[in-house]
Amino acid sequence: MSLDTVVEDIRDEARARAEEIRADAEAEADEIVEQAEADAEETIEEAKRAAERTVEQEREQKLSSAKLEAKQMRLEARRDVLEDVRERVEDALASMEGERREELTAALLDAASVEFEDEESVSVYGREDDQDLLADVVADYDGYEVAGVHDCLGGVVVEADESRVRVNNTFDSLLEDVWEDNLRDISNRLFDEEE
Repeated sequence: MSLDTVVEDIRDEARARAEEIRADAEAEADEIVEQAEADAEETIEEAKRAAERTVEQEREQKLSSAKLEAKQMRLEARRDVLEDVRERVEDALASMEGERREELTAALLDAASVEFEDEESVSVYGREDDQDLLADVVADYDGYEVAGVHDCLGGVVVEADESRVRVNNTFDSLLEDVWEDNLRDISNRLFDEEE
């Protein structure tokens, strides 16, 4: 074998080995690129899922916030309506006249008088516009006198100095009691709600 042949064999072997290394490197490079593309695809998919979750959370938060705001607006509107109804009732009580007013005032004084059966001197207070009416109603009770004005819609405040008892039978106090006791029913009727 000649030296040229040996050199040629070594070159052929080196070329073959280089071709094999190049083929392995290309295969490895292809594998790395393929893995990188798969990783990139997974990263993109995860980013899409995260974005969708974020969008869904923001949508839910905005929806929840809008529902809460709507509920608050509804409650505020209901409060306004209830206030308006109460004001109308107060106006109706304040403007009540004639026999009906006299009957109610007398009934309230009669109910209060139970507390003052043993008293010799009882003071009765009422609305300024009702002073003449009170004088007529009080005339039926011994020891009772109209003692002054009380800021109210009507009715009576009765007290006796001896016993330090004071009974507030004004339209205002009765309205307050009725209003508080029946507010749920009033609201349900106004807004057509079932219990």
